[in-house]
Amino acid sequence: MKIIYSNILKRYPEIKFGFSTKDGGVSPSPYYMNLSTNVGDKKENVLRNREIFFNALGILPKNVSIQNQIHSTNIQYVKMPSFVKDNDGMFTDRRHIYLAISGADCVTIFLYEPDKKVIAGVHSGWKGTYGRILAKTVKEMEEKFSIDTSKLIAYIGPAISQDCYEVGKEVADLFDEKVKACKDGEYYLDLKKSNLYQLLSLGVRKENIEVSEQCTFKEDKLFHSHRRDGERTGRMFGVIGME
Repeated sequence: MKIIYSNILKRYPEIKFGFSTKDGGVSPSPYYMNLSTNVGDKKENVLRNREIFFNALGILPKNVSIQNQIHSTNIQYVKMPSFVKDNDGMFTDRRHIYLAISGADCVTIFLYEPDKKVIAGVHSGWKGTYGRILAKTVKEMEEKFSIDTSKLIAYIGPAISQDCYEVGKEVADLFDEKVKACKDGEYYLDLKKSNLYQLLSLGVRKENIEVSEQCTFKEDKLFHSHRRDGERTGRMFGVIGME
């Protein structure tokens, strides 16, 4: 089974992190290692896939918090493992609670403040990026735990790359010129870069941020992609927790 790891989060032995791929699941084509119950895959296959993935990371499935993502700016502080309804960001200071963020093109971001021992996971498509859910999450962490943003560690996971993410002019107009391009009359957004700029604007140090160069759209053998494959595709999970 292929799992993507973060070099920057590996520096912290108390952190467990992994990002799943299409490889290693029990679901038939086109789902493979699908971790979502909302895409047409059989539930029993999804639950087995989750068990395989979490066990590979040494995580008990019962200790994982999963959210129903709706492309919002809703954020939840997690006190115990649970299913969080209508939400796109979670954070916690509790050990042995693992935050699972689903993706299949949208940006997923994972945060850790090593002094205050606070983690977060964020799902940010264009709506969440425009709504600055990542910045909102960091502000919530500051208010609740007085984290130092200059010490914040961040991993921006595999997501669709700019040259594959065409959007309409009405969406492109919402974003700064630094994160969009126009080619032959078509507009393209760089959601990874937009979220990177959010972190930098909050005082997160550039050397504390790792941005995956992997593109979910281009790497069709490795990643699910809703933009590439339409409705009949699976979802990956990125999961983070503290031991």
